[in-house]
Amino acid sequence: MPGCVPPAAHENERAARRRENENENENKKGIGEMKYVLVMVMSVLMIMGCGIKPASADTLDSVKGRGSVRCGVTLGLQGFSSPDKNGNWSGLDVDFCRAVASSIFGDPQKVKFVPLSTTNAFSALQSGEVDLLAHVATWTMSRDTQIGLAFSIVNFYDGQGFMVRKKLNIGSASQLSGASVCMNTGTTTELNLADYFRAHNMEYHIVPFQKPDEAVAAYEAGRCDVYTSDKSALYAERLKMSNPGENVVLPETISQEPLGPVVRQGDWQWFNIIRWTHYAMLDAELDGVNQKNVDGMLNSNNPKINRLLGKDSDFGKALGLDRRWAYYIVKNVGNYGEIYDRNLGKDSPLKLDRGLNKLWSDGGLQYGMPIR
Repeated sequence: MPGCVPPAAHENERAARRRENENENENKKGIGEMKYVLVMVMSVLMIMGCGIKPASADTLDSVKGRGSVRCGVTLGLQGFSSPDKNGNWSGLDVDFCRAVASSIFGDPQKVKFVPLSTTNAFSALQSGEVDLLAHVATWTMSRDTQIGLAFSIVNFYDGQGFMVRKKLNIGSASQLSGASVCMNTGTTTELNLADYFRAHNMEYHIVPFQKPDEAVAAYEAGRCDVYTSDKSALYAERLKMSNPGENVVLPETISQEPLGPVVRQGDWQWFNIIRWTHYAMLDAELDGVNQKNVDGMLNSNNPKINRLLGKDSDFGKALGLDRRWAYYIVKNVGNYGEIYDRNLGKDSPLKLDRGLNKLWSDGGLQYGMPIR
């Protein structure tokens, strides 16, 4: 019939359209796969490149940009971190913070002290409120692995003890069964206390406080029989009492309390700066370099001293610091022995023997890693 298309022609046309559609779908599929691959490649490149800023530079860059180190310290503990009536801070931890500022800026005054309680100290570091926590914090496994923080070094080896009034005629912690004990919450003190009394089949009653001053005031007022804390803190708090001589620290040490500065995990450059600040002070003491002679030591022929002070090598570069970073620490703050003596030792009101905090060469545990 005129105008009619043969059936075979219709089939050929439909087959051709099917092939065109199939080709178009294949092309679209190929383009889609290529786009997917491209997106994945770009994502990887962003991760490897500038898309994610290396964590290792965050804290140091922030500190340099701000012009100061924000250091979290205690609300006030003599020998470690306490302000005078004019707001001037002093103590072992305070000097450590000043040493860190010296390593970065060459200036020990470029640090801001942020007083924190035991309940908010770690959260302040986690949130970025402070760059460094120097808060007589005890290095424990749970703190090192569960809260995103890292202990860099131990700048004071301590242990928990007990203080009682002399008139009770108690000469040993083994006589404390049934005692009421004033203590600070939010610290390792509570678990140590429970472990000791349980191990010795003794009973006790806790009188808890959030702040050390509150616990000490309660002890002085007779609201408890015993005050427990790190031994260094017991001696420091005793000095502030109205009649220090009426109180005695018992001989037992019931725990290991390695105290040291804390930083956030993952920021390895900042972690290393904190760690090597301490090691530099220990190495300086070991090699006889101190505040008084450090300038003269720049003319030393001792290769170890030359490396420490940056005379003929630049170990500061790997830390993102000036080659004289350790020189500034010793010049501005001193070596570890000088810092210990003026804050805790023979030149301080506490007069604490260095004990475990002596250098390894004198039978102690303080050991500076070699700069080489």
